[in-house]
Amino acid sequence: MTRRTTLAADADDLAVLEAEARRRGVSLARVLRELVEREARELRQQKRPRFGIATSGGAGLSELSWLDEEAPARRPL
Repeated sequence: MTRRTTLAADADDLAVLEAEARRRGVSLARVLRELVEREARELRQQKRPRFGIATSGGAGLSELSWLDEEAPARRPL
């Protein structure tokens, strides 16, 4: 669904985008939609959960549990 909005921007910035629109033979609105879509996509990607970035300090979890095999059982937190 497309939603209409009003945009306030620096005149020099808009002139650059208008020139780009003319160069490509498209409307300024199309150029602005593409820019909004690109920025929104990048922001969504930044917010995705990332897995596999934690470390156990050099030893793997299985090695750590083996080294601690004789330790008394701990209660879960």
